[in-house]
Parts: sequence; structure tokens; C-alpha cells
Amino acid sequence: MIRAFVVCEGQTEETFIRDVIAPILAHQQIFLTARLISTSKNNKGGALTYERVKRHVINSLKEQNNVFITTFFDLYALDNTFPSFSESLKQADVYSRVSCLEQALKNDVAKENPSFASRFLPYIQPYEFEGLLFSDIAQLTAIENSWAMATQRLQAIRDSVETPEHINDGYETKPSAHLEKSLHTPNFRKTLHGALAIQAIGIDKLLAECRHFSAWYSQLIELNDSVCLAR
Repeated sequence: MIRAFVVCEGQTEETFIRDVIAPILAHQQIFLTARLISTSKNNKGGALTYERVKRHVINSLKEQNNVFITTFFDLYALDNTFPSFSESLKQADVYSRVSCLEQALKNDVAKENPSFASRFLPYIQPYEFEGLLFSDIAQLTAIENSWAMATQRLQAIRDSVETPEHINDGYETKPSAHLEKSLHTPNFRKTLHGALAIQAIGIDKLLAECRHFSAWYSQLIELNDSVCLAR
């Protein structure tokens, strides 16, 4: 049995882990618990400064020495104090950029204790969680009857890039901006429609369409093998 905490950026990511990913992996004896970082006395999630993230991750690693820790943060609007943030901006390819950030984050946490490295699997989603919803436009727009008219426009956006994870980080061209601009009556709401869309799309389609997400998911699946080899 494997246990892992997923430090999430916000409530949508928390719901995604809790309602979609965790039930699937539980069948393989990998049990995920989504966690939000406290950002004030009464609030959790959002406003993720690197100081808060690092403190939470290190405390979680210290809390139990047999639990893995991973993250689920968006690349878009990531706090610029994350390790190697400036260096990552020099990377032309989005996958190289997030890999640079993830490795730097892992290395920085391992400075606290080298043994943390084997239990910490940082993950940053290019560019936003909402990018995953472009994995199957037909399933996305089928959620609400009134959204059908937006199918062609959203499909054209998806078809214009290599993968859903390449829909970029421009203020008006990020994935969430396209959805908010296109889906109305009711308006697209991340916290309501995000998990519904993911459940309709299904994990197999996500893995086929989103390369970086798929690599992270594979890391989680392989935790059982790594633990068995260590014994």
C-alpha cells in the first residue's frame, strides 16, 4: 500500500484529485489525499508564495516518513520566487520549462534533508488545469446544452496547438480565458464544471492527449514498484 499527499493549488485541483484521480489509483493500492495550503486564518488555496509551498512540503515530509508528497500547481501565474523561475523563462519548449522548475523545486526541498528527494515528486501543470479540458471538446461542451454552439470555436483552438498543454499563458489566450469567453448560459465555472468535464472526458483520453500529465500519472503508478524494489 502506498500513501501520498497531493499539495493542490486550489479547490478545483483538490476536487480533481479527490473525485477523479484518487478513486482510480485506490484500485492499485495507491491512496492519494489532496491538501490545500493555508493562506490566512480562514482560507486555504491560492496565493501560493514559494515560501508557503516550501514550508508546507517540508512539514508534510517530516510529518510521516512513509508518505510520498507531490504537487499540482499551474504554470500560469506561478510565483516568480520559485527556484530557477528566471532560468525556466529561457526555455522555448513548455515541457522543458516545467521540467526545469520541477527539478529545481525538488533540489531545493532536498537541501533540507537529502532523504526527502526520493519521496517528493513535484508536478506543475502546463499551463493551467483548464488546459486538460481541451482533451475532448465534444465531451466538454456536452455538459451544458447551451454550450454546443461553442464546440467548433474551441475545437479550432485545440487543433491549432500540438497538445492541450500547449495552450499558452497569455492573459487572453490561456485555457481559462478561452473557456470563459466561449461558454455561457450558464457561464463556465472552474470549481463547478472542471471536475464534471474531466469525469466526462475520462482518464484514458487525458493520458493520450496530455504528455506531461501522463508522465506524472505514470510516476504515481510506479510508486508501488519503487517501494517493492526498495524492500
